[in-house]
Amino acid sequence: MLNRLFGGGAGVTSVNPREAWERMSGKPPGAVMVDVREVWEYRSGHAKGAKNIPLSQISSRVSEFPRDREILLICQSGNRSVTAARFLQKQGVTQVVNVTGGTTVWRMHGLPLE
Repeated sequence: MLNRLFGGGAGVTSVNPREAWERMSGKPPGAVMVDVREVWEYRSGHAKGAKNIPLSQISSRVSEFPRDREILLICQSGNRSVTAARFLQKQGVTQVVNVTGGTTVWRMHGLPLE
């Protein structure tokens, strides 16, 4: 039940928000975070350092996803990011990781926002 609410997905690797922040902060260069929420949602507050590529635009923007770094996908709760991860995997983007609980849990952990 919790996986359905907070972003579990068969075949998709997942990490919690705290681990995602640690992976982004890692060196040399850490993971890239992509927020797949719509632009208006992203503008209302997002994980620090996250780039916005809405789920509705992913199919036309696949080339913007790096192939040489881990990509952390985040949304509001973890559902859209799982969908994005599955799509990207089918496109050959292999280093994708879902952030469980999304921005909701990110905020609950007191992690940096922009």
